[in-house]
Amino acid sequence: MPLPPLSRRGRGPTARTPDPALDDAELDAVRAALAQGRWQSARALLARTRDDWDRRAHRVVVLAREPYAAAWAHEWLHAEPGCADARVLLALAQVGRALRGTEDTALARAACQDAAALAPADPTPWLGLLLLENDGGADAVRIFEEVRARHRDHHHAHHLMVARLAERRAADGPDPLHEVYDFAVWAAEQAPADSPLAILPVVAHAERYRVLAAHGFAPADPAASGHWSDSRARDVMKAAFDWWLEWEHDGHPRRMVDLNFLAHALVCAGRAAEAAALFQHIGDHATAEPWSYPDRDPYTAFRAARAGALGLRAG
Repeated sequence: MPLPPLSRRGRGPTARTPDPALDDAELDAVRAALAQGRWQSARALLARTRDDWDRRAHRVVVLAREPYAAAWAHEWLHAEPGCADARVLLALAQVGRALRGTEDTALARAACQDAAALAPADPTPWLGLLLLENDGGADAVRIFEEVRARHRDHHHAHHLMVARLAERRAADGPDPLHEVYDFAVWAAEQAPADSPLAILPVVAHAERYRVLAAHGFAPADPAASGHWSDSRARDVMKAAFDWWLEWEHDGHPRRMVDLNFLAHALVCAGRAAEAAALFQHIGDHATAEPWSYPDRDPYTAFRAARAGALGLRAG
């Protein structure tokens, strides 16, 4: 039987794009309200999220992607001057605009700094600053430490640092001792036993593959790359899959990110049976990363991998 379609949102009947809201139905409803200018729904959502920092970051980042998020955040601030939640949403919206090239990066940084001053315990403005960093240099490390000082196991920030560190020595070719692997293992070991950061070493392999493939050191088809079959890759995949079997977190807001990275790695390593178990949990909640690596359509890549693992036709 054909697989069910991925989430489609606002791009016509044939558009298929991974939905960054993932399986957060409450966030999806509030996002729709914000798109219509009803910022009060976002206000209530963020108030309910409070200091659940991973969930807060996930929700703010997704809401900030709305085309008019900055305008509605300005209106919110006009109604409630000094509101920290509105200031944080505005800052992340300006970060998104800067990354798309429609706003000056310096203005986005200043907005994040203003939000951080207004909400000193909140790691989310610092996440915004980290999103603006292009590499894993000293500035990125400093900002990352500011995030960790507020939430030691911040999921999104750790993923960003892995992606930035993977860029180092991009032109040097494959290196089994590359620092991104050590960082990911260190972070996983520092986290509590039940932390989803246990998946981070798998993320490191995917991010380094992305960089190697972009520079011609790995094939464009990740499943054709030996990158996933060396002893280190096999060890981290086994450890991550074993962790998932024991500690699966149905309630973590970004668990679908982890499951997609792990399913991708298992598919690339030819471990279809284990990947199939993950795809059953993922359902249609695909993520752009890592299925887009190195330069692929994530919808097509995810759908083909899922069909192969489950023994179904993609339709």
